[in-house]
Amino acid sequence: MGTMSFVDRMGKIARSLLDTLDDEQRPATVTDFDSPDHRKWTYLPGPRPGLRLGDARPEQVDLALELLDSGCGALGAARARGVIALERILDELIGYDSGGDPYWVRILGDPSQPRWAWRVNGHHLAIHVTVVGDEFTVTPNFLGAQPAVVPRGPDTGLRTLPDEEDLARAIVTGLDERQREEAIMAKRPPGDILTRHDPVADPSRLVGGLGWEALAGDQQEGVRSLIDLYLNRAPHVVAERSRERMVAGGLDRVVFRWSGSLRVGDPHYYSVHGPTFVIEYDNTQDGGNHIHSVWRDLEGDWGEDLLADHYGQEHR
Repeated sequence: MGTMSFVDRMGKIARSLLDTLDDEQRPATVTDFDSPDHRKWTYLPGPRPGLRLGDARPEQVDLALELLDSGCGALGAARARGVIALERILDELIGYDSGGDPYWVRILGDPSQPRWAWRVNGHHLAIHVTVVGDEFTVTPNFLGAQPAVVPRGPDTGLRTLPDEEDLARAIVTGLDERQREEAIMAKRPPGDILTRHDPVADPSRLVGGLGWEALAGDQQEGVRSLIDLYLNRAPHVVAERSRERMVAGGLDRVVFRWSGSLRVGDPHYYSVHGPTFVIEYDNTQDGGNHIHSVWRDLEGDWGEDLLADHYGQEHR
């Protein structure tokens, strides 16, 4: 499937969703493409602008989830739906009634036009898609898991984001003593991802770490597999474009960092970043049973790179 096919599919789903909205739902769900509050995103609990899935009709929920799938690769779609399902499990575990699916879908602009955007946001889920012509971007891209491992009940042992932890742990435990001295920044990890939910990710917050050229060949492959895990949250056309930019930006400038314990179940944190991207993960809250993970594109968050090209073409 080419990029245009992805964009066509997104537009069709979005228009179908818009057709279902009543007079009360439409103003909450649709806004201008340049709406100034679009980049005020968060992964914390609380309301968002848009149509709340817990308040939507079944056919609207189906279309919203279909739109969510269209902006994700197969892995990303499974992960995103898993986050939503985990919120229901969390409700049961802590006895908190969220009112059903506290996630919001919002459409910015007109899906029939060359530039528009949509997002699905809520607790531990933030997928932002910007469409420009026949291309699109999917970052900021955030997935979280609370609990990281379900401790009791019928879903005991369920892990919604297992590879995000396991691949990174395999990297750090596979380092020799000298490499670990460079890679492990602190015995106590930060309390959250360092780039937070800022509109623009600041990679200067990520200081130190183990550089690419200090890794052996198999260790480099491990880091690439970890990066690919995050890029593969997107459809393959977007993931491949991001990989190409990552390579063009210089693999020799990629850095891996870890903080916290190496023991499974203890609080820990890692990041991988290079000239074009930032990946961060922390599992520090609730005694190390609460994951935050994010992929930021330093050139393409909010479609900045595509929009710059688009506006440049318009003014030639």
